[in-house]
Amino acid sequence: MSERDARAQIDAQLRAAGWQVQDRAQQNLAAAQGVAVREFPTAAGPADYLLFVDGAAVGVIEAKQTGTSLAGVEAQARAYAAALPAHVPAPMRPLPFLYEATGEETWFTDGRDPAPRAREVFQVHRPEALAAWIAEGPATLAGRIAHAPELNEAKMWPAQIQAVRNLEASIAGGRRHALIQMATGAGKTFTAITAVYRLIRFGGARRVLFLVDRGNLGDQAFTAFQGYDAPDDGRKFKDLFNVLHAESNTFPPVNRVVITTIQRLFSVLRGDPALDPALEAASAWGEADAPKEPVAVAYQPKLPPDFFDVVVVDECHRSIYTVWGQVLRYFDAVQIGLTATPSSHTYGFFKKNVVSEYRHEQAVRDRVNVPFEVWQIETRVGKDGT
Repeated sequence: MSERDARAQIDAQLRAAGWQVQDRAQQNLAAAQGVAVREFPTAAGPADYLLFVDGAAVGVIEAKQTGTSLAGVEAQARAYAAALPAHVPAPMRPLPFLYEATGEETWFTDGRDPAPRAREVFQVHRPEALAAWIAEGPATLAGRIAHAPELNEAKMWPAQIQAVRNLEASIAGGRRHALIQMATGAGKTFTAITAVYRLIRFGGARRVLFLVDRGNLGDQAFTAFQGYDAPDDGRKFKDLFNVLHAESNTFPPVNRVVITTIQRLFSVLRGDPALDPALEAASAWGEADAPKEPVAVAYQPKLPPDFFDVVVVDECHRSIYTVWGQVLRYFDAVQIGLTATPSSHTYGFFKKNVVSEYRHEQAVRDRVNVPFEVWQIETRVGKDGT
């Protein structure tokens, strides 16, 4: 596509996300919460789009034709963000939200991050999301978790302590993919809930998705969240934050944690009104039960890419990164994987960022687990075949 065609596609994506797209000559910032003004003049030249939220400038979009490498375009967007005319209202200067887009690919930089860096996103975020981030102030999830109180180590094993500490250090350092490899029986779910609790309480995460591959694992996770004691004041997790174990295709935004299967999540993204519960009974990770071709995902206004700040993938096996990969990549969120048996696909998706590696052998040495026993069964066949 030419840049003109790319802009037409970007316009359509902006409108789908709730933006009103305007030409500079017809600019009316009171027309909607989010207004994207084309060819807005700055001291560095005209920005392809200047983004306004609630009447104030918050970001820019630099548009390029399809096929353009966006790796070096961030500097151009940053120049426009720093050259906003003084008379234009803005809650932060330079403007914090930078996008580079071709209509088929979109990259985003949050200037509030401790070490801002561009990352690929599904498309430009909603005005409501940018408004919420502005209201949070200059710190992001990464910045806030870097200054979280010390971890309360009571009732935790050393491997769990290390996993949570390393995960928080990884997030604070700007890494948005992290893998916790922990032997079965060593307390992966407890570790994950501890991390989720701190990411909500001290990191300011608005909503967390806890993703499982079948319904009974969702039941177990829900029970674990309900029974979790907050280490700072002893109250139950459920008394502090709403936890939803999804049994319908509606995820009310008041819930801080949503537990669901990949099957239901995909159904929601397709816009299905409901899902047959029988489809959640079997594992969707397994190669035999997974779809035969990679699933495609389109923008879903009822569940936008910025809906979750954190996604935890329980027992993340190979097929989630092949046939289900686009479902995960849809969300602009910190992605945390939990598994006892990572594969090459697992390492690849999480950028080889293993923040904790606690194998069964170590768990046995620590007397956390018991050793596997190998049984040899002798079978004899009689002359009559029995």
